[in-house]
Amino acid sequence: MTSSGHRITIEPADGPVRVVRDGEPVARTDRALALRETGCPVRLYIPPEDVRTDLLVPSERHTYCPFKGTASYWSLPGRPDAVWAYPDPKPEVAPIAGYFCFYDEDEG
Repeated sequence: MTSSGHRITIEPADGPVRVVRDGEPVARTDRALALRETGCPVRLYIPPEDVRTDLLVPSERHTYCPFKGTASYWSLPGRPDAVWAYPDPKPEVAPIAGYFCFYDEDEG
């Protein structure tokens, strides 16, 4: 997707992805999607089936991106709004629908 110099690409991530919070595994997958967006770091989106959703607490926070749509947020213990997803993203980024993305957790 490209719009006036802004570009987003989505492709399978290279290799397995693991997310750990305070030494505890939160997510593990071989099916992550890498979203590359102009001016932003690469973000890895993980299918909900591969996330410990029992550790996620829904947040009241929502943000809007003109390129992706409205994001919903979840908190991890001791880490408010650490996780987000686009439940109903714009058609151009439909592959990330419902996939979770994590802020500043250990990935490997």
